[in-house]
Amino acid sequence: MPASKPPKFLARNSYRRRRMIDAARVLPLVASFLFFIPVLWRPSETPEPDTARGWIYIFAAWVVLIVAALVLSRLLERAGRGADEVADDAEGAP
Repeated sequence: MPASKPPKFLARNSYRRRRMIDAARVLPLVASFLFFIPVLWRPSETPEPDTARGWIYIFAAWVVLIVAALVLSRLLERAGRGADEVADDAEGAP
């Protein structure tokens, strides 16, 4: 009887969990990119700096990043609990 080959693909839950971990690792890079976008904006035609629009953008990006981090942490927590339950079931199997 030929030996069974390992599956070509990962289990769906572990794959999704790894992609969420990757997203959590990339989030600080996305944040730094978002925070430096106002530096690239062209100045307005008036001699006074147009900082109001930049600050509104910074705080809006900050709020979006906080929400994204909250959502990712909740999803990772839920995925971690699911992985722990699967590991506990596997240990209890004969």
